Order: sequence, then C-alpha cells, then structure tokens
Amino acid sequence: MFLNSWSIALVICGLVVTFLMGFAARSGIRVLFHWNPDSDANRQIQLENEIWLTSTLVECALGVQIISLVVFVLAADFYSQAIVGAMCATGSLLANNFGVPALIVKIGGVFFYGFWIVLHQLDIRSEHYPLVRLKYVYLLLLLPFLALDLTLGVLYVAGLHPDIITSCCAVVFGETAGGGPNLLSGWSPRLSLSLFYGSALALLAIGIVLLVRWRMWASLLFSSLCLWFFLLALMAVTTVFSSYIYAMPFHKCPFCILKAEYHYIGFLLYVPLFLGAFLGMSVIVAEPLRSLDGLEEVVPRFQKRAVVSCLALLLVFVGVATYPYLRYLILGGEG
Repeated sequence: MFLNSWSIALVICGLVVTFLMGFAARSGIRVLFHWNPDSDANRQIQLENEIWLTSTLVECALGVQIISLVVFVLAADFYSQAIVGAMCATGSLLANNFGVPALIVKIGGVFFYGFWIVLHQLDIRSEHYPLVRLKYVYLLLLLPFLALDLTLGVLYVAGLHPDIITSCCAVVFGETAGGGPNLLSGWSPRLSLSLFYGSALALLAIGIVLLVRWRMWASLLFSSLCLWFFLLALMAVTTVFSSYIYAMPFHKCPFCILKAEYHYIGFLLYVPLFLGAFLGMSVIVAEPLRSLDGLEEVVPRFQKRAVVSCLALLLVFVGVATYPYLRYLILGGEG
C-alpha cells in the first residue's frame, strides 16, 4: 500500500516533521543548559536568535502533524476500496493491529501538539519569555510520542494487503456483532442522548461561572468536562446521530459522514468539536502560568477567550449534530 499518493503523503509528512523536531531538539538541549535571560553574553544572544527560528519551525511542524489526522482518515477511506469487506475507513483501520492504535495516537496528538503551540504563543506575548525552558522540555518529551505516531502509521500502511478480510462499519458499530467486534455495544440511544445533552448543559453552566468570576476549581472542572464531553460526543455521533444523518437506522459510522454524498457534514461536526474541546482543555494547561512574571495579564486574557470560543464552538457542534435528529422527529423521516 506504500505506492499510492496517500501513503507517500503520510510518510513524507511524518519524516519531515520528525526531521524538523529533531533539529529543534538540539536547540532544546542547549536551552536547558545555557538559557539565561538576564545575561547579555554572546552565547545568550545567539541562543535567542536560534530559538526564534526553531520555535517557528516547531510550530509549523506540529501544525502539519495535527492536520495529518485528516489525511490519515481520508487515506484509510481510500484504502477501503482495495480491501475485502471494507466499505469505509472503519474496515481499513481494522484490517490490521496498527490501524486503531495509530488513529488513537493521532487524535491524542491533536491535543498534545496543540498545547505546545499554546505555550509558545503565550511565551512570545511576554517580553521576558518566561516559558522558554518549559516549552523546550515539553518539546523533548514530545519526541517519543511523535516517533510512536510515525511508527504506528508506517506499520499500519505496511501491514495492509488487498487479500485481508475485514469488517464493515455496520458490523463493527451495529446493534449485533454478527461474529465480529462490536466496539460500542451496551450504549443505548436514550442513555447516550441523556449524557450528551446533560454534559453540554453542565459545560455551559461552568463556563458561565468562569466568565463571571474566575475560580481555579472551576477551570479544572471545565477542562475535565471538556475532555469528558469530547469522548462522549465521539461516541454519540457514532451510535446515535450518524444514523439520522445517513437516514438508515443500522448504518452507524463516524467516518462515512466525511464523504461527499453526505455533504461533508462530518467536517462541520468534527472541526468545532476538536477545536472547542482543545480550547477548553487548554484552560487548565495555562492555569499554573497565571502568576509568572510577564504573564499576569496575558494568561487570564487567553483563558477567558478560550472559554468563550470553546462554548461557541461546542454549541455549533451540538446544533449541527442535533439538526438531523430533530428533523427526523418533526418530519418523521429524512424529509
């Protein structure tokens, strides 16, 4: 499966990002041993110039790696055309033991890579650069995760063969496993919807509390709820809302909604969900930085904007997810 445009794009993207991160790691090690913002020595001046370049490269590289999640899912959908039993990305990802782990790592990477970008943006908004050491320590810790991301992706593509027999999304996410793996069995639509809308209301309430008067416990609760709602939303889209988008009760799939025949509604769902959840979780990431020199005003301003943006984006997600369901209830069908 390596000799196609999707595989080549994934591998080249991963290799380029790894190279840039490895280059930046050299600067990171020098920062750990030699960074001294109070010094005006020649080495310090050179290091300041160097980290401006490397930080920009890292920010771009991590941005590309975040976008690679979309490329990975679209590639998996493309592979389904050549794999027996696969009708979409679900079947392709289950064609070997590396597909689902690679997807999970890439989803986690959206947040881990994004948090570095948040630290960098907060750092450059202070003339004291108080987060230089922290963000480069974080960068060095990201390298093993990035290597895992690349390795799983390569192993997944290398392990794909046309003669592999896999399962379609109707079997994997359907009401009965039919001899295959049922990934979300045991979740009733009523329970899923109750948890989904209840969590959305709780998130809105905590967000309003934060905007009225900031409290650390509330910021921790808000970010925790964002993580919970993100995971819950992925499950609800798969087990409940997707069926109403497809207008087929037994078609449950988180990937087919990205296709043209469903008007790419999946992008209208996932982009606000991922971005909103990320901004919500970044609130607690920034919380310990509020008292650092030069960030006393920068961090609170960022956190309040993150809360407002998070609530707005998640409301968009809830609205888009709910529309097909309401349309069915009102019109009694696809309408």
